[in-house]
Amino acid sequence: MTATLIDGTAFAATVREKVAAHVARLKEVQGVTPGLAVVLVGDDPASEVYVRSKGKQTVGVGMNSYEHRLPAETSETELLDLIARLNADKDVHGILVQLPLPSHLDESLVINAIDPAKDVDGFHISNVGRLGTGQKAMVPCTPLGCLMMLRDQLGNLSGLNAVVIGRSNIVGKPMAQLLLGDSCTVTIAHSRTKDLPDVARRADILVAAVGRPNFVQGDWIKPGATVIDVGINRIPAPEKGEGKTRLVGDVDFVAAREVAGAITPVPGGVGPMTIACLLANTLTACCRAHGFAEPEGLTA
Repeated sequence: MTATLIDGTAFAATVREKVAAHVARLKEVQGVTPGLAVVLVGDDPASEVYVRSKGKQTVGVGMNSYEHRLPAETSETELLDLIARLNADKDVHGILVQLPLPSHLDESLVINAIDPAKDVDGFHISNVGRLGTGQKAMVPCTPLGCLMMLRDQLGNLSGLNAVVIGRSNIVGKPMAQLLLGDSCTVTIAHSRTKDLPDVARRADILVAAVGRPNFVQGDWIKPGATVIDVGINRIPAPEKGEGKTRLVGDVDFVAAREVAGAITPVPGGVGPMTIACLLANTLTACCRAHGFAEPEGLTA
């Protein structure tokens, strides 16, 4: 039996449609337009592409997009001053500072300067704490996207065994908290976990976010399990020509697909959900700021 493919590209398009419909209603009924401010410091090529894509998709769902591009030598004081202005701007409901920042800037200081209610990345220490204690929080976009896909695929997650391989602050830890919130039994594993293959084999839900290409083998997977592959790794692809590369996940996709019940591909799985959930978070932040009902199906 070959696993069902979880199409993140199609699912992300559905999320964007829901966001756009809700934004249109907010404009028509309340006269309010959600606004997302993205701050880019320096000229990292990957960040440039990402910021451009965010701006395009923000406008595409009917929101206001505010881009602030600062030179690489921008001082910490200048950056914190900009964040303070955005915090005070009532037209801005979400603030995202594109990472990584130039090395002379303190990422933690910058992230924690953002108003937690506008922290659509969900990285502020207050949001981390709220998520960990089961309170209403802004949730990191990638884990939120994974949760949405799991709910769509499996329905009620209550009582399922979930194993998250990876303990990063961006994916692994918040993913575990979200699964706990949906009443899963959760194990956080990592590259140093003893008998990792055996731990993985107990999972009804396996989330791989370890950052190593093809790390999770096919025989690590429980037959019929749902596998969410968060990894995006570039590896050499000599079959495409000299110096060429291709994208692979943290899971050996070909082998895993023969065992799993459902699996996300790379590319085209979790990746497209990240920006879609950023838009969903901006909409949620706007609704909370104005005391409107939150959008159904777009929050944790």
